[in-house]
Amino acid sequence: MLAPTDLQITTLGNCRFESPLKLSTIERDGLGDFVRDDLRVDFDIEARAGHSPPAEPLSFEKAGPRQRLFFQPSQTSIAIVTCGGLCPGINNVIRSIYLEATQNYGVKSVLGIRHGFLGLNPVSDLRPVEISSQLVEEIHKLGGTVLGTSRGPQDATIIVDFLQQQGIDILLCVGGDGTQRGAHSIFAEIAGRDMPISVIGIPKTIDNDIAYVDRTFGYLTALEEAQQVLRGAHVEARAAIHGVALVKLMGRHAGFIAAGAALASQEADLVLVPEVQFPLQGNDGFLATLQRLIVERQHAVVVVAEGAGQHLIPGQQQGCDASGNVKHHDIGVFLRDKILDYFAEREMAIRLKYIDPSYMIRSVPANCADRLLCDQLARHAVHAGMAGKTNAMIGLRHNKFIHVPIEAATTQTKCLQVEGDRWTSVLLSTGQPRWPSRAAHHS
Repeated sequence: MLAPTDLQITTLGNCRFESPLKLSTIERDGLGDFVRDDLRVDFDIEARAGHSPPAEPLSFEKAGPRQRLFFQPSQTSIAIVTCGGLCPGINNVIRSIYLEATQNYGVKSVLGIRHGFLGLNPVSDLRPVEISSQLVEEIHKLGGTVLGTSRGPQDATIIVDFLQQQGIDILLCVGGDGTQRGAHSIFAEIAGRDMPISVIGIPKTIDNDIAYVDRTFGYLTALEEAQQVLRGAHVEARAAIHGVALVKLMGRHAGFIAAGAALASQEADLVLVPEVQFPLQGNDGFLATLQRLIVERQHAVVVVAEGAGQHLIPGQQQGCDASGNVKHHDIGVFLRDKILDYFAEREMAIRLKYIDPSYMIRSVPANCADRLLCDQLARHAVHAGMAGKTNAMIGLRHNKFIHVPIEAATTQTKCLQVEGDRWTSVLLSTGQPRWPSRAAHHS
Protein backbone atom coordinates (compact mmCIF):
# COMPACT_ATOMS: atom_id res chain seq x y z
CA MET A 1 0.00 0.00 0.00
CA LEU A 2 1.21 3.47 -0.86
CA ALA A 3 1.64 5.99 1.92
CA PRO A 4 1.67 9.78 1.41
CA THR A 5 5.40 9.80 2.16
CA ASP A 6 5.98 7.47 -0.82
CA LEU A 7 4.87 10.28 -3.13
CA GLN A 8 7.09 13.01 -1.69
CA ILE A 9 9.64 14.51 -4.08
CA THR A 10 13.32 14.87 -3.21
CA THR A 11 14.93 18.29 -3.64
CA LEU A 12 18.60 19.22 -3.81
CA GLY A 13 18.37 22.11 -1.37
CA ASN A 14 17.37 25.73 -0.99
CA CYS A 15 16.38 27.61 -4.11
CA ARG A 16 18.46 30.81 -4.13
CA PHE A 17 17.90 32.14 -7.63
CA GLU A 18 14.98 34.03 -9.14
CA SER A 19 13.43 32.43 -12.20
CA PRO A 20 13.91 34.39 -15.42
CA LEU A 21 10.46 33.32 -16.62
CA LYS A 22 8.03 36.22 -16.94
CA LEU A 23 5.24 34.63 -14.94
CA SER A 24 2.98 35.84 -12.14
CA THR A 25 2.39 34.96 -8.50
CA ILE A 26 -1.10 36.48 -8.49
CA GLU A 27 -4.07 34.40 -9.55
CA ARG A 28 -6.59 35.71 -12.08
CA ASP A 29 -4.45 38.62 -13.24
CA GLY A 30 -4.42 37.49 -16.85
CA LEU A 31 -0.86 36.15 -16.70
CA GLY A 32 0.47 32.62 -16.47
CA ASP A 33 1.41 31.66 -12.90
CA PHE A 34 4.33 30.03 -11.19
CA VAL A 35 3.41 26.78 -9.43
CA ARG A 36 3.78 26.62 -5.64
CA ASP A 37 5.40 23.58 -4.08
CA ASP A 38 2.37 22.99 -1.86
CA LEU A 39 0.00 22.45 -4.81
CA ARG A 40 -1.03 18.81 -5.10
CA VAL A 41 -3.02 16.65 -7.51
CA ASP A 42 -5.27 14.02 -5.93
CA PHE A 43 -4.36 10.39 -6.52
CA ASP A 44 -8.01 9.51 -7.26
CA ILE A 45 -10.80 11.65 -8.68
CA GLU A 46 -13.63 9.27 -7.84
CA ALA A 47 -15.20 9.16 -4.39
CA ARG A 48 -18.06 7.16 -2.94
CA ALA A 49 -20.93 9.22 -1.59
CA GLY A 50 -21.27 9.06 2.17
CA HIS A 51 -17.69 7.92 2.74
CA SER A 52 -15.30 10.27 4.48
CA PRO A 53 -11.92 10.78 2.80
CA PRO A 54 -8.84 9.51 4.64
CA ALA A 55 -7.17 11.89 7.07
CA GLU A 56 -4.17 12.20 4.75
CA PRO A 57 -5.27 11.34 1.19
CA LEU A 58 -2.72 10.37 -1.43
CA SER A 59 -1.65 13.11 -3.82
CA PHE A 60 1.14 14.06 -6.20
CA GLU A 61 3.16 17.25 -6.30
CA LYS A 62 1.96 19.42 -9.19
CA ALA A 63 4.52 20.01 -11.93
CA GLY A 64 5.27 23.39 -13.41
CA PRO A 65 7.63 26.39 -13.30
CA ARG A 66 8.80 27.51 -9.87
CA GLN A 67 9.47 31.13 -8.92
CA ARG A 68 12.78 30.29 -7.31
CA LEU A 69 15.43 27.99 -8.74
CA PHE A 70 18.15 25.80 -7.30
CA PHE A 71 20.40 26.30 -10.33
CA GLN A 72 21.55 29.62 -11.72
CA PRO A 73 20.53 29.34 -15.40
CA SER A 74 23.59 31.00 -16.91
CA GLN A 75 25.83 28.49 -15.11
CA THR A 76 23.72 25.38 -15.72
CA SER A 77 24.44 22.48 -18.07
CA ILE A 78 21.64 20.03 -19.00
CA ALA A 79 22.11 16.61 -20.61
CA ILE A 80 19.46 14.52 -22.40
CA VAL A 81 19.68 10.75 -22.75
CA THR A 82 17.21 8.63 -24.76
CA CYS A 83 17.10 4.90 -24.00
CA GLY A 84 15.28 1.72 -24.94
CA GLY A 85 13.11 1.02 -27.96
CA LEU A 86 12.02 3.65 -30.42
CA CYS A 87 8.78 5.51 -29.85
CA PRO A 88 7.00 8.28 -31.77
CA GLY A 89 7.82 11.66 -30.26
CA ILE A 90 11.34 11.29 -28.87
CA ASN A 91 12.72 13.97 -31.17
CA ASN A 92 9.87 16.28 -30.16
CA VAL A 93 10.93 15.89 -26.53
CA ILE A 94 14.56 16.63 -27.35
CA ARG A 95 13.60 19.74 -29.30
CA SER A 96 11.28 21.16 -26.64
CA ILE A 97 13.81 20.53 -23.86
CA TYR A 98 16.39 22.50 -25.82
CA LEU A 99 14.00 25.37 -26.61
CA GLU A 100 12.71 25.69 -23.04
CA ALA A 101 16.19 25.49 -21.54
CA THR A 102 17.86 27.95 -23.88
CA GLN A 103 15.18 30.39 -24.99
CA ASN A 104 13.30 30.73 -21.69
CA TYR A 105 15.87 29.90 -19.02
CA GLY A 106 19.05 30.85 -20.85
CA VAL A 107 21.07 27.86 -19.66
CA LYS A 108 24.75 27.56 -20.47
CA SER A 109 24.54 24.40 -22.58
CA VAL A 110 22.36 21.43 -23.51
CA LEU A 111 24.21 18.21 -24.28
CA GLY A 112 22.85 15.18 -26.09
CA ILE A 113 24.10 11.81 -24.80
CA ARG A 114 24.54 9.38 -27.67
CA HIS A 115 23.03 5.89 -27.71
CA GLY A 116 21.46 5.75 -24.31
CA PHE A 117 23.21 5.09 -21.01
CA LEU A 118 26.10 3.61 -23.03
CA GLY A 119 27.04 7.18 -23.99
CA LEU A 120 27.52 8.01 -20.30
CA ASN A 121 30.33 5.48 -20.06
CA PRO A 122 33.64 6.88 -21.39
CA VAL A 123 34.79 3.45 -22.64
CA SER A 124 32.11 3.67 -25.34
CA ASP A 125 34.00 6.59 -26.92
CA LEU A 126 30.61 8.19 -27.65
CA ARG A 127 31.23 11.86 -27.02
CA PRO A 128 28.19 14.02 -26.11
CA VAL A 129 26.71 16.25 -28.80
CA GLU A 130 26.31 19.97 -28.16
CA ILE A 131 22.67 20.51 -29.11
CA SER A 132 22.06 23.58 -31.22
CA SER A 133 19.13 25.34 -32.83
CA GLN A 134 20.31 24.02 -36.20
CA LEU A 135 20.26 20.43 -34.93
CA VAL A 136 16.71 20.60 -33.57
CA GLU A 137 15.13 22.81 -36.25
CA GLU A 138 13.47 19.98 -38.19
CA ILE A 139 13.76 16.93 -35.92
CA HIS A 140 10.19 17.13 -34.62
CA LYS A 141 9.05 15.98 -38.07
CA LEU A 142 11.07 12.78 -37.88
CA GLY A 143 10.62 9.42 -36.19
CA GLY A 144 13.29 7.79 -34.06
CA THR A 145 15.83 9.75 -32.03
CA VAL A 146 18.64 11.92 -33.38
CA LEU A 147 20.71 10.98 -30.33
CA GLY A 148 20.48 7.25 -30.93
CA THR A 149 19.49 4.71 -28.32
CA SER A 150 20.54 1.46 -26.69
CA ARG A 151 19.29 -0.95 -24.07
CA GLY A 152 20.83 -1.94 -20.80
CA PRO A 153 22.24 -0.27 -17.68
CA GLN A 154 25.74 1.02 -17.07
CA ASP A 155 27.65 1.22 -13.81
CA ALA A 156 26.15 4.12 -11.87
CA THR A 157 29.51 5.02 -10.32
CA ILE A 158 31.04 5.44 -13.77
CA ILE A 159 28.06 7.47 -14.95
CA VAL A 160 28.21 9.86 -12.00
CA ASP A 161 31.96 10.26 -12.50
CA PHE A 162 31.20 11.19 -16.11
CA LEU A 163 28.50 13.68 -15.12
CA GLN A 164 30.92 15.33 -12.72
CA GLN A 165 33.73 15.46 -15.28
CA GLN A 166 31.44 16.97 -17.91
CA GLY A 167 30.00 19.52 -15.49
CA ILE A 168 26.43 18.30 -16.03
CA ASP A 169 23.96 19.70 -13.50
CA ILE A 170 20.71 18.15 -14.74
CA LEU A 171 20.29 14.74 -16.40
CA LEU A 172 16.98 14.22 -18.22
CA CYS A 173 16.29 10.51 -18.86
CA VAL A 174 13.79 9.70 -21.62
CA GLY A 175 12.70 6.08 -21.51
CA GLY A 176 10.47 3.35 -20.13
CA ASP A 177 10.54 1.45 -16.87
CA GLY A 178 14.04 0.05 -17.43
CA THR A 179 15.37 3.53 -18.13
CA GLN A 180 13.67 4.92 -15.06
CA ARG A 181 15.17 2.17 -12.90
CA GLY A 182 18.54 3.18 -14.29
CA ALA A 183 17.78 6.82 -13.53
CA HIS A 184 16.96 5.90 -9.93
CA SER A 185 20.30 4.07 -9.61
CA ILE A 186 22.10 7.16 -10.88
CA PHE A 187 20.19 9.30 -8.38
CA ALA A 188 21.12 6.95 -5.53
CA GLU A 189 24.82 7.17 -6.43
CA ILE A 190 24.60 10.97 -6.63
CA ALA A 191 22.81 11.12 -3.27
CA GLY A 192 25.46 8.89 -1.71
CA ARG A 193 28.09 11.40 -2.75
CA ASP A 194 25.95 14.37 -1.67
CA MET A 195 26.35 16.00 -5.09
CA PRO A 196 24.07 18.76 -6.47
CA ILE A 197 22.99 16.97 -9.66
CA SER A 198 19.33 16.58 -10.58
CA VAL A 199 17.95 13.45 -12.26
CA ILE A 200 14.53 13.81 -13.93
CA GLY A 201 12.65 11.13 -15.86
CA ILE A 202 10.39 11.54 -18.87
CA PRO A 203 8.31 8.37 -19.38
CA LYS A 204 8.53 6.87 -22.87
CA THR A 205 6.62 3.75 -23.87
CA ILE A 206 4.03 3.18 -26.53
CA ASP A 207 2.71 0.32 -24.37
CA ASN A 208 1.33 3.00 -21.99
CA ASP A 209 2.15 0.82 -18.98
CA ILE A 210 3.97 3.28 -16.69
CA ALA A 211 2.38 3.32 -13.23
CA TYR A 212 0.53 6.41 -12.00
CA VAL A 213 0.64 8.02 -15.45
CA ASP A 214 -2.57 8.20 -17.48
CA ARG A 215 -0.91 8.45 -20.88
CA THR A 216 2.65 8.29 -22.16
CA PHE A 217 3.78 9.95 -25.36
CA GLY A 218 3.72 7.83 -28.50
CA TYR A 219 0.71 5.80 -27.38
CA LEU A 220 -1.90 7.68 -29.41
CA THR A 221 0.34 7.66 -32.48
CA ALA A 222 0.73 3.90 -32.08
CA LEU A 223 -3.04 3.54 -31.86
CA GLU A 224 -3.52 5.58 -34.99
CA GLU A 225 -1.04 3.47 -36.92
CA ALA A 226 -2.25 0.17 -35.46
CA GLN A 227 -5.89 0.80 -36.26
CA GLN A 228 -4.91 1.44 -39.88
CA VAL A 229 -3.17 -1.94 -39.88
CA LEU A 230 -6.35 -3.55 -38.56
CA ARG A 231 -8.40 -1.93 -41.31
CA GLY A 232 -6.03 -3.40 -43.89
CA ALA A 233 -6.08 -6.76 -42.15
CA HIS A 234 -9.87 -6.76 -42.30
CA VAL A 235 -9.77 -6.11 -46.03
CA GLU A 236 -7.40 -9.05 -46.48
CA ALA A 237 -9.52 -11.39 -44.37
CA ARG A 238 -12.82 -10.41 -45.97
CA ALA A 239 -11.50 -10.83 -49.52
CA ALA A 240 -10.74 -14.53 -49.00
CA ILE A 241 -12.99 -17.52 -48.43
CA HIS A 242 -12.69 -18.29 -44.72
CA GLY A 243 -10.07 -15.58 -44.44
CA VAL A 244 -8.29 -15.04 -41.13
CA ALA A 245 -6.05 -12.09 -40.32
CA LEU A 246 -3.89 -12.51 -37.22
CA VAL A 247 -2.25 -9.24 -36.16
CA LYS A 248 0.36 -9.05 -33.40
CA LEU A 249 0.72 -5.65 -31.72
CA MET A 250 2.99 -4.30 -28.97
CA GLY A 251 2.23 -4.82 -25.30
CA ARG A 252 4.56 -6.93 -23.17
CA HIS A 253 2.63 -6.56 -19.92
CA ALA A 254 -0.44 -4.53 -20.86
CA GLY A 255 -3.00 -4.68 -23.64
CA PHE A 256 -3.63 -0.97 -24.09
CA ILE A 257 -2.55 -0.85 -27.76
CA ALA A 258 -4.40 -4.03 -28.74
CA ALA A 259 -7.59 -2.94 -26.99
CA GLY A 260 -7.37 0.67 -28.14
CA ALA A 261 -6.66 -0.20 -31.77
CA ALA A 262 -9.51 -2.70 -31.79
CA LEU A 263 -11.94 -0.07 -30.50
CA ALA A 264 -10.63 2.64 -32.82
CA SER A 265 -10.87 0.47 -35.94
CA GLN A 266 -14.00 -1.52 -34.98
CA GLU A 267 -12.58 -4.31 -37.16
CA ALA A 268 -11.48 -6.88 -34.57
CA ASP A 269 -13.42 -10.06 -33.83
CA LEU A 270 -11.13 -11.36 -31.08
CA VAL A 271 -8.71 -9.39 -28.90
CA LEU A 272 -6.12 -11.21 -26.79
CA VAL A 273 -4.24 -9.28 -24.10
CA PRO A 274 -1.78 -10.18 -21.32
CA GLU A 275 -4.33 -9.39 -18.61
CA VAL A 276 -6.65 -12.21 -19.73
CA GLN A 277 -5.68 -15.87 -19.57
CA PHE A 278 -7.70 -17.17 -22.49
CA PRO A 279 -7.91 -20.96 -23.01
CA LEU A 280 -6.73 -22.40 -26.30
CA GLN A 281 -8.79 -25.59 -26.39
CA GLY A 282 -12.34 -26.51 -25.36
CA ASN A 283 -15.75 -25.36 -26.49
CA ASP A 284 -15.21 -21.86 -25.11
CA GLY A 285 -11.53 -21.77 -26.03
CA PHE A 286 -9.91 -19.47 -28.55
CA LEU A 287 -9.72 -21.98 -31.41
CA ALA A 288 -13.33 -23.14 -31.18
CA THR A 289 -14.50 -19.53 -30.86
CA LEU A 290 -12.51 -18.62 -33.97
CA GLN A 291 -14.06 -21.53 -35.86
CA ARG A 292 -17.59 -20.36 -34.99
CA LEU A 293 -16.74 -16.85 -36.15
CA ILE A 294 -15.48 -18.11 -39.49
CA VAL A 295 -18.56 -20.25 -40.02
CA GLU A 296 -20.92 -17.41 -39.10
CA ARG A 297 -19.12 -14.46 -40.75
CA GLN A 298 -16.89 -16.21 -43.31
CA HIS A 299 -13.83 -14.31 -42.04
CA ALA A 300 -12.24 -13.09 -38.81
CA VAL A 301 -9.68 -10.58 -37.54
CA VAL A 302 -7.68 -11.57 -34.45
CA VAL A 303 -5.60 -9.03 -32.52
CA VAL A 304 -3.02 -10.31 -30.06
CA ALA A 305 -0.70 -8.31 -27.80
CA GLU A 306 2.87 -9.62 -27.74
CA GLY A 307 2.68 -10.54 -24.03
CA ALA A 308 -0.63 -12.41 -24.27
CA GLY A 309 -0.98 -16.16 -24.01
CA GLN A 310 2.39 -16.88 -22.43
CA HIS A 311 0.70 -19.40 -20.13
CA LEU A 312 -0.10 -21.53 -23.18
CA ILE A 313 3.44 -21.94 -24.48
CA PRO A 314 5.45 -24.80 -22.96
CA GLY A 315 9.02 -24.30 -21.87
CA GLN A 316 10.82 -21.94 -19.58
CA GLN A 317 10.96 -18.20 -19.99
CA GLN A 318 13.78 -17.06 -22.24
CA GLY A 319 15.51 -14.78 -19.74
CA CYS A 320 15.60 -11.00 -19.90
CA ASP A 321 16.72 -8.47 -22.46
CA ALA A 322 19.35 -5.81 -21.76
CA SER A 323 16.71 -3.54 -20.22
CA GLY A 324 15.64 -6.20 -17.72
CA ASN A 325 12.39 -7.03 -19.50
CA VAL A 326 11.36 -10.69 -19.56
CA LYS A 327 11.76 -12.13 -23.06
CA HIS A 328 8.41 -13.53 -24.10
CA HIS A 329 7.78 -16.45 -26.38
CA ASP A 330 6.46 -15.36 -29.78
CA ILE A 331 2.70 -15.64 -29.27
CA GLY A 332 2.00 -14.55 -32.83
CA VAL A 333 3.89 -17.42 -34.44
CA PHE A 334 2.57 -19.84 -31.80
CA LEU A 335 -1.06 -18.92 -32.54
CA ARG A 336 -0.48 -18.93 -36.28
CA ASP A 337 0.76 -22.52 -36.14
CA LYS A 338 -1.98 -23.63 -33.72
CA ILE A 339 -4.68 -22.12 -35.96
CA LEU A 340 -3.31 -23.83 -39.06
CA ASP A 341 -3.04 -27.21 -37.28
CA TYR A 342 -6.53 -26.92 -35.77
CA PHE A 343 -8.29 -26.29 -39.07
CA ALA A 344 -6.15 -28.82 -40.95
CA GLU A 345 -7.20 -31.52 -38.48
CA ARG A 346 -10.84 -30.63 -39.23
CA GLU A 347 -10.23 -30.49 -42.97
CA MET A 348 -11.59 -26.95 -43.04
CA ALA A 349 -9.74 -24.75 -45.51
CA ILE A 350 -8.83 -21.25 -44.30
CA ARG A 351 -6.67 -18.46 -45.71
CA LEU A 352 -4.49 -17.10 -42.92
CA LYS A 353 -2.54 -13.87 -43.08
CA TYR A 354 -0.11 -13.20 -40.22
CA ILE A 355 0.87 -9.54 -39.76
CA ASP A 356 3.45 -8.09 -37.34
CA PRO A 357 3.81 -4.31 -37.88
CA SER A 358 5.50 -3.55 -34.55
CA TYR A 359 8.77 -2.02 -35.76
CA MET A 360 7.02 0.08 -38.40
CA ILE A 361 4.54 1.48 -35.88
CA ARG A 362 7.10 2.56 -33.31
CA SER A 363 9.36 4.34 -35.82
CA VAL A 364 6.89 6.84 -37.30
CA PRO A 365 6.74 10.56 -36.38
CA ALA A 366 4.37 11.59 -33.59
CA ASN A 367 0.86 12.70 -34.41
CA CYS A 368 -0.66 16.00 -33.26
CA ALA A 369 -1.89 14.76 -29.87
CA ASP A 370 1.48 13.22 -28.99
CA ARG A 371 3.36 16.29 -30.20
CA LEU A 372 1.42 18.38 -27.72
CA LEU A 373 2.10 15.92 -24.91
CA CYS A 374 5.81 15.69 -25.77
CA ASP A 375 6.17 19.46 -25.65
CA GLN A 376 4.57 19.73 -22.23
CA LEU A 377 6.45 16.78 -20.71
CA ALA A 378 9.74 18.22 -21.95
CA ARG A 379 9.13 21.72 -20.61
CA HIS A 380 7.92 20.42 -17.25
CA ALA A 381 11.07 18.29 -17.00
CA VAL A 382 13.21 21.42 -17.45
CA HIS A 383 11.12 23.28 -14.84
CA ALA A 384 11.60 20.42 -12.36
CA GLY A 385 15.33 20.16 -12.89
CA MET A 386 15.95 23.90 -12.64
CA ALA A 387 14.02 24.00 -9.35
CA GLY A 388 16.27 21.30 -7.89
CA LYS A 389 13.77 18.47 -7.98
CA THR A 390 15.43 15.08 -8.38
CA ASN A 391 14.54 11.38 -8.56
CA ALA A 392 11.26 12.57 -10.08
CA MET A 393 9.44 11.58 -13.25
CA ILE A 394 7.04 13.88 -15.08
CA GLY A 395 3.59 12.36 -15.56
CA LEU A 396 0.12 13.23 -16.76
CA ARG A 397 -2.69 12.31 -14.37
CA HIS A 398 -6.29 13.56 -14.44
CA ASN A 399 -5.14 15.92 -17.22
CA LYS A 400 -2.66 17.57 -14.82
CA PHE A 401 1.12 17.33 -14.99
CA ILE A 402 2.66 15.89 -11.86
CA HIS A 403 5.96 14.84 -10.28
CA VAL A 404 6.08 11.09 -9.60
CA PRO A 405 8.93 9.68 -7.47
CA ILE A 406 10.84 7.41 -9.84
CA GLU A 407 11.06 4.62 -7.27
CA ALA A 408 7.26 4.58 -6.90
CA ALA A 409 6.77 4.53 -10.67
CA THR A 410 9.10 1.56 -11.19
CA THR A 411 7.70 -0.71 -8.49
CA GLN A 412 4.36 -1.16 -10.26
CA THR A 413 3.20 -1.89 -13.80
CA LYS A 414 0.02 -0.33 -15.11
CA CYS A 415 -2.31 -2.79 -16.81
CA LEU A 416 -5.74 -2.81 -18.36
CA GLN A 417 -8.42 -3.01 -15.71
CA VAL A 418 -10.49 -6.00 -16.85
CA GLU A 419 -13.54 -4.58 -15.07
CA GLY A 420 -12.91 -1.10 -16.46
CA ASP A 421 -14.59 0.78 -19.28
CA ARG A 422 -12.01 0.04 -21.97
CA TRP A 423 -11.94 -3.74 -21.69
CA THR A 424 -15.70 -3.85 -21.18
CA SER A 425 -16.06 -1.90 -24.42
CA VAL A 426 -13.82 -4.41 -26.21
CA LEU A 427 -15.98 -7.29 -24.99
CA LEU A 428 -19.14 -5.53 -26.09
CA SER A 429 -17.61 -4.63 -29.45
CA THR A 430 -16.32 -8.11 -30.30
CA GLY A 431 -18.81 -10.30 -28.44
CA GLN A 432 -15.94 -12.61 -27.48
CA PRO A 433 -16.11 -14.86 -24.41
CA ARG A 434 -15.34 -13.37 -20.99
CA TRP A 435 -12.26 -15.40 -20.26
CA PRO A 436 -10.70 -15.24 -16.76
CA SER A 437 -8.26 -12.47 -15.94
CA ARG A 438 -4.87 -12.78 -14.33
CA ALA A 439 -4.06 -11.02 -11.05
CA ALA A 440 -4.43 -7.27 -11.57
CA HIS A 441 -1.58 -4.81 -10.98
CA HIS A 442 -2.09 -1.47 -9.31
CA SER A 443 -2.19 1.68 -11.42
